[in-house]
Amino acid sequence: MAWSPIATELLLVSAVFCLVLWVARAWQPRVPKGLKSPPGPWGWPLLGNVLTLGKTPHLALTRLSQQYGDVLQIHIGSTPVLVLSGLDTIRQALVQQGDDFKGRPDLYSFTLVTDGQSMTFNPDSGPVWAARRRLAQNALKSFSIASDPASLCTCYLEEHVSKEAEALLGRLQQRMAEAGRFDPYNEVLFSVASVIGAMCFGKRFPQSSEEMLSLISSTNDFVETASSGNPVDFFPILRYLPNPSLQKFKAFNQKFFRFLQNIVQEHYQDFDESNIQDITGALLKHNEKGSRTSAGHIPHEKIVNIINDIFGAGFDTITTAISWSIMYLVTNPEIQRKIQEELDRVIGRARQPRLSDRLQLPYLEAFILELFRHTSFVPFTIPHSTTRDTILKGFYIPKERCVFVNQWQVNHDPKVWGDPSKFRPERFLTADGTAINKTLSEKVILFGMGKRRCIGEVMAKSEIFLFLAILLQRLEFSVPAGVKVDLTPIYGLTMKHPHCEHVQARPRFSTK
Repeated sequence: MAWSPIATELLLVSAVFCLVLWVARAWQPRVPKGLKSPPGPWGWPLLGNVLTLGKTPHLALTRLSQQYGDVLQIHIGSTPVLVLSGLDTIRQALVQQGDDFKGRPDLYSFTLVTDGQSMTFNPDSGPVWAARRRLAQNALKSFSIASDPASLCTCYLEEHVSKEAEALLGRLQQRMAEAGRFDPYNEVLFSVASVIGAMCFGKRFPQSSEEMLSLISSTNDFVETASSGNPVDFFPILRYLPNPSLQKFKAFNQKFFRFLQNIVQEHYQDFDESNIQDITGALLKHNEKGSRTSAGHIPHEKIVNIINDIFGAGFDTITTAISWSIMYLVTNPEIQRKIQEELDRVIGRARQPRLSDRLQLPYLEAFILELFRHTSFVPFTIPHSTTRDTILKGFYIPKERCVFVNQWQVNHDPKVWGDPSKFRPERFLTADGTAINKTLSEKVILFGMGKRRCIGEVMAKSEIFLFLAILLQRLEFSVPAGVKVDLTPIYGLTMKHPHCEHVQARPRFSTK
């Protein structure tokens, strides 16, 4: 008997269905008796849930968490990904079970950062990684609080920020005189790069070089590709197809690595152990001591890798925060006025703000906290992975499971914030308005937590505060009447606001 075309088609469809079902079952991990895998949405064969994520994965995964809970699982391509939401759940995983969740997944894009040797992006989470991270943290911390004996500033960070903030004030007033408006992002970018450059390399940092200007202007090529859920990490074929953004990412990493390599090499040639004035010098000194005992010695090329991580930790996040701040200030002039009234009352106009003024400026501090929360411009931490089989909230999580931590969801959780969509700095003040509500401030998550917490967090918060205090003491920011400011975030490792070329700044008082 001949098969009809319809019967043949049905047989083919059934065979394909059985194959897909077999593959799907093969993907499922073997779950120990009495435990269960995290719940999650159904995914398309080969594609998984990539279409659900769309261009705003933080929003899509927040919606899924409302349906499936704070521990859920999706697939990107054929790769299972654990998604964590909820402050308590994230704290449980990253702090209380920190050793289980401190790994990094072996993603393709990570191998392109610092020749695959980045502390931040490298899958290694063992003793060597821990020792280098500790060294980087200590170097960064010491130059955030240490002071130059020849300077009146309380620390190197304050000295560098004060100098660059003055230069930024001058540039903004020059732009106003020439064009009557400016794009704040590009101006802030240069100043922040100069601060971390000076902290890493002292006077050796080539602030006006064309190479440096070109590099810092192309940092978006990095943050767009290094973001959570980039298809190139989960669909290997995309690495071999024409991919302009991936090519830009590769080119940026190679150029940036060579740029830092050359500066570290120059630094090494005139290194003076008795006169340490920057982070590179501190790392070289540690190396000299370590090489005598063979304990704690770091190969010379690894210093470039550590500097690359420190530079990254002290650059993009700060630039993004300050430029977002200006956008929120021009769209909320009454909040800008309150900050300036506080600055006038506490500091006056005769001297520049200092880091030691922070406790006396709670409203400015509350504004920064609310900016971190409301923008959540680092929507996910850099992806984690599990270092061993573990159990979280009753769910079985196998070793080497890729983990996304949804910081945006925590910062917009109605159960925590009540009115999360409203921008309201006052929420972080105590009832009398004279101090920060510490308990609530600790519920904002932007720099991760636990063993992979951003090493630049303390420095970043200090630098953002000082830049804003100096700028707002002297200038009033605005946009012309009728100009619509677009605050729609552009998704990436750090989410930027669309460029706005219509910002204006006018002196609040004469400094002559």
